[in-house]
Amino acid sequence: MIVEETLVAELKDKHTQAKAFEVLVNAYKERLYWHIRRIVLDHDDADDVLQNTFIKVYRNIDGFKGESKLYSWMYRIATNESLTFLNQKSKKLGITNQELQETLVENLESDVYFEGDAIQLKLQKALATLPEKQKLVFTMKYFQEMKYEEISEILETSVGGLKASYHLAVKKIESYLTGAD
Repeated sequence: MIVEETLVAELKDKHTQAKAFEVLVNAYKERLYWHIRRIVLDHDDADDVLQNTFIKVYRNIDGFKGESKLYSWMYRIATNESLTFLNQKSKKLGITNQELQETLVENLESDVYFEGDAIQLKLQKALATLPEKQKLVFTMKYFQEMKYEEISEILETSVGGLKASYHLAVKKIESYLTGAD
């Protein structure tokens, strides 16, 4: 188990930074990858965003004040990097974010890294219909089993607001999956 305060101190010390960063990457790369992957959906895009996330963490560790947990800070960076990536991708393709989401979900069927079945694919299609915040909250709560307090730190929003967003997301997903409108 990594002692977070020690790791942060080692990351900020030029003599121990390289080794500490290796420990950080090994400790968090899989969790961050799946967090990012659930937002951007594509494996290669998730790898790119993960790399950008770790570069930002490395460059900005001196600005980390310890007001939140280290992983919350990294998840916030990963979330922002993912959303920025999607916005840039939709602009480059000349389509809306919603159209991009629909395209990404359609591409999941042919993605060799997607291990889901027909039900998972239908759930991804339902998620693609949600507004950005509801999608993020649902993904973090349902797939990553995060507590509202953790999500609140990452998204910098109130627990009450998160609960409302999650509830609305669940209702919309249920409606999509059952075909009721």
